[in-house]
Amino acid sequence: MTQTLASTTSTASTAFPAAASASNGFPAASGAGTARARRLLRAVAVVACLPYLGLKVAWIAGSHVGIPAGSVLLDHRVTMAVANGLTVLLDSCVIALALVLTRPWGLRVPAWPLAFPVWVATGLLAPIMAGFPLQLLTRAFGEDTATASGPGGEPFLHSWVFAVVYTGFIVQGLALGTLFVLYARGRWGQLWHGRVGDLPVRAVAAPFKAVAVIGAVLAAFPLAVRLYWASGGTAGLGTGEHADGLRVLEGMHVAFLAAAVTGTLLLALRRARRLPVAVPLASAWVCSGAAACWGGWVLLATLMPADDPADRPDTLMTLTYAGQMTVGLLLASVGAHFLTRRSVTARTRP
Repeated sequence: MTQTLASTTSTASTAFPAAASASNGFPAASGAGTARARRLLRAVAVVACLPYLGLKVAWIAGSHVGIPAGSVLLDHRVTMAVANGLTVLLDSCVIALALVLTRPWGLRVPAWPLAFPVWVATGLLAPIMAGFPLQLLTRAFGEDTATASGPGGEPFLHSWVFAVVYTGFIVQGLALGTLFVLYARGRWGQLWHGRVGDLPVRAVAAPFKAVAVIGAVLAAFPLAVRLYWASGGTAGLGTGEHADGLRVLEGMHVAFLAAAVTGTLLLALRRARRLPVAVPLASAWVCSGAAACWGGWVLLATLMPADDPADRPDTLMTLTYAGQMTVGLLLASVGAHFLTRRSVTARTRP
């Protein structure tokens, strides 16, 4: 397995071919209107980062703005400062990516050092972009206490913080996602032309077909647990309550994980032959990122210190998030291998 995954990394520096571009860097087909749209989207992405970055910097400096008295976030000053510093760094990467995707020098950035952080950003933002509107709908039609309270009912943050931060994340995701689609279409668009049935038999090598199947099998565990939670089960959650909003979010994560498995298997095994290649590839890209990155992020959060043993994560919860992260990484390696082989074919094609 290690050798299989390493084979993708070994070709990283030459993974994607660069498309022919105009003298100013971006393809000549991108006219003045598209250039203006890129600049506007870049500005929107940068501005959307500012509220979140401002709050995080204020909290690192010792401010309690948006944090109610008694919040568990105030119990571990040093730990929260480190966590807030990490999230400041992550959100600052959105600004850096917006620049890379819109400046002429961005086309000279090697493929994988750009694709990997975009994949991570996609994986972290996509569940928020889907989950926050779903929670708003849940609140509109029923009670939802899943995002506002800690284990003992104490509020984490004032409700306006969630509205400001998550709205900013949604705007960031829309702007950055559109910029990446425009960039990738101009630089690598040839990699997903055609239909699944037109792919060569060895579009995915046999070892990576095995990785795709292994990932699908391993996905059964986190899928089953999260489906159980989505159905109202509470085992492993460490609480006797299960808010409507939490059930909705669990159902969303089930959908992301199932779509990651489906998209990857369609590519690896060349199923649904009349389907455009872009459809399963996009599903595998977005949903493997959501599974791996969100699973890893929540797993990291469960490992944070807790004063009360009752607040420590249950073993089932930890294994579920670890399993989801592992599955996401395995499926992502198949997608990376697919793009690498397609790029080699594109470079050698007469």
